[in-house]
Amino acid sequence: MIQQSILFYQKLVTQLQLLDFISLLLLRLYLTPVMMQAGWTKLQNFDSTLSWFANPDWGLGLPAPALMLSLVILLELGGGLALLLGLFTRLTALGLSMTMLVAMLTVHAKNGWLAIADASSWLADGTIFRNDAVMAAPKKLAKANEVLQQQPDYDWLISSGKLVVLNNGIEFAATYFVMLLMLVVYGAGRWLSLDYWLGRKAVLVTTTQETVA
Repeated sequence: MIQQSILFYQKLVTQLQLLDFISLLLLRLYLTPVMMQAGWTKLQNFDSTLSWFANPDWGLGLPAPALMLSLVILLELGGGLALLLGLFTRLTALGLSMTMLVAMLTVHAKNGWLAIADASSWLADGTIFRNDAVMAAPKKLAKANEVLQQQPDYDWLISSGKLVVLNNGIEFAATYFVMLLMLVVYGAGRWLSLDYWLGRKAVLVTTTQETVA
């Protein structure tokens, strides 16, 4: 019985591996609008973003900030499109993963893990990590709601969703980083990527040349 179960599991794994291109496609489709939106937002707010890239006091203080910003915009817009097409996927994902890593270390790390302040999280209440700013958020949020409830248009103010406190931790950037690393390792996947078909064509050409030679 145990041996049959192991054989069944191994057969199931083999069958699932035939579908690995679907999960890689979904990763690409998920990341494409995220990356392109990030690049588009920077492009639309080029001057203010440039100031943030350049300023060492309240910004990143990067050298050659205009060049760095232009490269990031190009990488996020062009890279998002490349992910969609599955073109140069490993190289593109590597470049984008580096931008996520830089964002994690220079922008978000000081705020801890959580993107949204949630005082019930183990990543803020001391179970795993302690974040005093997050733990203080509920009182501030309650006070903000108390003030807003006095406004006649309160229902309209919360009609798009409940109010939250932005913690701006590394959560989202780290998640994108891990997803991009998956594409670096496994590529764009079979059948539904230009990388796959270009790779097949390259192998065919090489085989033909070796046969002729």
